[in-house]
Amino acid sequence: MSKRSGTDGSLLNSLPWTLAALAFSVLPHLQFLPIWVTAIFLACSAWRLQVERKRWRLPPAWIRILLALGCFIGVLASYESVSGVGPGSALLAVMAALKLLETKQRRDQFVLLFISIFLIMSSLLREQYLWSLPYLLVGVLFTMTAWLRMSDTRKVSLGQSIRTGGRLMAYSIPLMIAMWVFFPRIATPFWSVPIDTSSATSGLSDRMSPGDISSLSLSDAVAFRVKFSSEVPPPHKRYWRGLVLHRFNGRTWTGNEPSLDSNARKDITFQGEPVEYQVTMEPTRQHWIFALDIPSDWDLGQTYMAQQQQLARMQPVDQRVTYNAVSYPDFLLDSELSRFSSDYYTRLPDNSNPRAVALAREMREAAGSSEVFINRVLRKFNQEEFFYTLQPPPLGSNPVDRFLFESRQGFCEHYASAFAVMMRAAGIPSRVVLGYQGGEINPMGEYMIVRQADAHAWNEVWLPRRGWYRIDPTAAVAPERIEAGRSGAMFDGIGASWGLNAPSELLYQITMTWDALNTKWNEWILAYGPDNQSQFMEWLGMDDPNWRKMMLTLIVIVIALIAIISLLLIMRYRPPPKDDAALLYRKFTRAAGVEPEMGETPYSYFARLTNERTELTEKAGDVTSLYLDARYGPTELASMKNLENAVTEFSRQKKTRGGRETHSPAS
Repeated sequence: MSKRSGTDGSLLNSLPWTLAALAFSVLPHLQFLPIWVTAIFLACSAWRLQVERKRWRLPPAWIRILLALGCFIGVLASYESVSGVGPGSALLAVMAALKLLETKQRRDQFVLLFISIFLIMSSLLREQYLWSLPYLLVGVLFTMTAWLRMSDTRKVSLGQSIRTGGRLMAYSIPLMIAMWVFFPRIATPFWSVPIDTSSATSGLSDRMSPGDISSLSLSDAVAFRVKFSSEVPPPHKRYWRGLVLHRFNGRTWTGNEPSLDSNARKDITFQGEPVEYQVTMEPTRQHWIFALDIPSDWDLGQTYMAQQQQLARMQPVDQRVTYNAVSYPDFLLDSELSRFSSDYYTRLPDNSNPRAVALAREMREAAGSSEVFINRVLRKFNQEEFFYTLQPPPLGSNPVDRFLFESRQGFCEHYASAFAVMMRAAGIPSRVVLGYQGGEINPMGEYMIVRQADAHAWNEVWLPRRGWYRIDPTAAVAPERIEAGRSGAMFDGIGASWGLNAPSELLYQITMTWDALNTKWNEWILAYGPDNQSQFMEWLGMDDPNWRKMMLTLIVIVIALIAIISLLLIMRYRPPPKDDAALLYRKFTRAAGVEPEMGETPYSYFARLTNERTELTEKAGDVTSLYLDARYGPTELASMKNLENAVTEFSRQKKTRGGRETHSPAS
């Protein structure tokens, strides 16, 4: 009879748990993984389960090698790299899928559960939102439960396995908190993990073409949050400066890569009262730092003021950052402008948007002065049939001409681009500023939320004695956009946008409450860096905290916690104390001089004892009967007393007999 070459089905009970743990760990990665990786994972899981059910053979080594090579090439082709969170997550998922195809024994499943833990932890490299904590706890509990179900040979219930896993996790929580609080934080991470992304999170780049910013207008994603130390500026002063665009090719406005400009701050004359605030900015993968127009001070490291008073950071903002800043909404900027700069900021490409250029020059000549001309252009946008829309029509070539004379429908960048072209055509230096405008106050946390929907474009023009100053042509067309904010208008119809019939006010309150919770999570947990740790250590009473003191404190606390946890485990799993009857029986066996064997019953011991010591038969029989009566019979004090008397009498007589036997040869 030939030997069966398939599996033996021994993993049929534990394999579904392993597959479920792996599936749960892959879940948060699905939206970022290529569809083929998900398909490979599901196919290998189904294949391995069917192999175990049908007792089929596992695929041979050459098939597994080809699959591994093909998947590696696929990851490399999909990401153009094998390093980073995206490629790393894909490789882990593929590794788990292919490992299933060579899983023969339970120890192979241990490796799969290790991979499951790595997949759960790697999800934190991509995002660390508030919901990540319950997912992390549930994921680890799920994996530990699968581990216990796989390794425990006893018939235990699912509830018991979950309770055991939860109890083990509870033992680790004090150690986790101690290490999180006291382990010295550093300003920069030990390593940099690139996040796979094809575009900047903020959506704002160093170029602007009609339609770019309007694509963000329906996004309620948070750009940054602001907490003011002083009075909150009114809506018409909530301009969050990002980057400045100053080159125009007839359709697209572009700017320069940021570089340090030592004269950028010298050209500012601050006026009025300052505004102090703290910004918590979401990752953008860009160098730009957003601040209230115009900043005077900031405390974010590696950040400088570039040309045109733009704040920029030496390294891209690839993780959430928090910084304090001071701005002056009232200022005088570049009161003097060189002839070269004046010519540069009035430059237009030849033969582009000729109708807009001709109109601007005609209006400037009729106006008589630059101030009157600017006001007439704004009045034109306000009084004529220009419309503010989130879905402007395509404009094609010469977009400013088509916007001014044909469609007359546009978003903020349409008006900012048309206004800048008309200013330059009239000889007035102008440029476009990109950033955010507005922001809504969250009453739950008393801070301001600036969303991607608040992305905005406005203009700066230069006039003698006034310098560069802000003009927002969108305010002439849609003043409610500036006063209410784009995101505020969007949330007014939140119920309909979600396809729900619930009142929008209720959904708005839920949204604000959730955002407030996320903000506290960011502030207390994710923002626990060197500065916050130092302040917390001082609050705990540690003078002049440094890494040596914190490491020593951490070591002492960890040792103490391990000792306490060990003591709890010893107390929980210590053998139960012997009862009085067992102690008396042990005294009897010692007096008899014959040790009981492992698992030997009292009657078996009595039979063996009397075979070796026939003279002890009567007394040993009495003790054995009384012991069984006291141990397993009704609980009565008389039974225990009788046993104690019998053991004492047996021991006394054994000693007396032993003494006579010792002296008998000499008599």
